[in-house]
Amino acid sequence: MKALVTGADGFIGSHLVEHLLDEGYDVKAFVLYNSFNSYGWLDSLPKEKLDRIEFFSGDVRDPNGVRVAMEGVDVVFHLAALIAIPYSYHSPDNYVDVNIKGTLNILQAAKMLGTKRVLVTSTSEVYGTAQYVPIDEKHPFQGQSPYSATKIGADRIAESFYRSFEMPITIVRPFNTYGPRQSARAVIPTIITQLLNGVTEIKLGDITPTRDLLFVKDTVSGFTSIEKSDKTIGREVNIATQSEISIEGLANKIIELVGVNAKIVSDSQRLRPSKSEVRRLFGSNQLIKELTDWKQNHSLDQGLTETIDWFRRKENLAQYKHDIYNI
Repeated sequence: MKALVTGADGFIGSHLVEHLLDEGYDVKAFVLYNSFNSYGWLDSLPKEKLDRIEFFSGDVRDPNGVRVAMEGVDVVFHLAALIAIPYSYHSPDNYVDVNIKGTLNILQAAKMLGTKRVLVTSTSEVYGTAQYVPIDEKHPFQGQSPYSATKIGADRIAESFYRSFEMPITIVRPFNTYGPRQSARAVIPTIITQLLNGVTEIKLGDITPTRDLLFVKDTVSGFTSIEKSDKTIGREVNIATQSEISIEGLANKIIELVGVNAKIVSDSQRLRPSKSEVRRLFGSNQLIKELTDWKQNHSLDQGLTETIDWFRRKENLAQYKHDIYNI
């Protein structure tokens, strides 16, 4: 089985590449072209794994490059996206180009080439603040940021290709994934990097919202479980823990696990517009359990401990700017 992973150089993408290798897939990694020939987080993998990966440097906004990358591929895991919510406030055009048009390029190429499976990565942000919990796949969509609006658009285009052309498409919707290699714009790396750099007043935005936190290894196993099940074709499938914790509760838990004394302070520049802030995310995992063999293997404490241990390594921590607001 030959698999293409777009966004392979990123946080979840790099973990998915590793998981696919472990599962015996023949992996092609689509990474964003850059003049440094950097493969992003994949550069941190051991040589024996790197030697098993076929690399393709390109840009999902380029239809020709996407088509070339997808030739001879059985399944596409489409993860490439712009994801930072604050950045989407002032650069929405980029989000339309990457998230919507990039996804359209994947779908057009898959239609042309007859690709056997396409998994389009969504996000729990498309649901906005929960209208009911647990949030299942029938929950209404709410575009509470330009980012989430473009992901809703990408999902709906994917749905249209399934319905119009009977293409083997699945929309995969992870909830709040965290773990080693996550970008500094996310709350867990924000907390951990401040603590490990000796900061005693942890700067955060609103600490009252709740999130459904999913360890990255459980997320990527969800992707392959969904891909292996024909029952998921034409479906939208959550990957969630079916639990929630407030940002305040999360921060206090991390402070305890790191083993330091620190307090939380509010930083006004980190506050999102009130109508844009997603107040509650608490996902249902009933459907994925019905359609696949997926199960959650890591508790929140286990996942956070593994993540903290990764950040404790000097070479990893040094890559993060803890003293600025990363958007």
